[in-house]
Amino acid sequence: MNDNYLKKLLDEVKSGDISIENGIKKIKSLSYEDLEFAKVDHLRKERKGFTEVIYAPGKTNQQIVEIADRILLKEDLVLITRAEFKTFKFVKSKITLSRYNKIAKTITITKKKVKLIGQISIACAGTSDLPVAEEAAETALIMGNKIIKLYDIGVAGIHRLFDKLDILRSSNVVIVAAGMDGVLPSVIGGLIDKPIIAIPTSIGYGSNFSGLAPLLTMLNSCSPGIAVVNIDNGFGAGFMASIINQLIELKK
Repeated sequence: MNDNYLKKLLDEVKSGDISIENGIKKIKSLSYEDLEFAKVDHLRKERKGFTEVIYAPGKTNQQIVEIADRILLKEDLVLITRAEFKTFKFVKSKITLSRYNKIAKTITITKKKVKLIGQISIACAGTSDLPVAEEAAETALIMGNKIIKLYDIGVAGIHRLFDKLDILRSSNVVIVAAGMDGVLPSVIGGLIDKPIIAIPTSIGYGSNFSGLAPLLTMLNSCSPGIAVVNIDNGFGAGFMASIINQLIELKK
């Protein structure tokens, strides 16, 4: 819900364009809207700072479009995560403003330009970590944050990281995605004074255990100031980074 929608609704009741009874029904739906297969949470933005995000796996294309349509009636932005290209094509045919990031597998829908503030740096150890890093980037971007991408700067060629230290130190918060041994967040954490959100990725050979090895490395980091999200959870990292960045900018 936003103020413009509520004002428009009350004006329509006042002018008689819609009945009082229908106005009451619409106001009741401001909390959540029951579509039977989903209950669309219209007050998510007021509680969490951003609208409800649609997780695509397990949903039909039609269900995704219906949920997105209901959100867009009251909000200007929609983020859909983990969407295959065929899902994007269907959504695009119904909602023309849809944009697809094929690496992140995200669909973003924006009815107006998003104002960007602050700075979030998104680093990843290797090119294979890009899908997770890009999911974090798309999440942070649609939530209104300036982002800088620092890709393929893992410890196997640590000089690549040293070239980017000025950027990392100028950021409000840093997201670091890494698979294999997962040590990149610890290295960066020892070099900068900014909060770090670490994402273990499922990239690596057998003893990586589909991301468990870097997860444990990150959780056991001796470098303070590092928080860790779930394996491959770029969305969660982008969301948390946005909250931190926005709070820092509000205090300036």
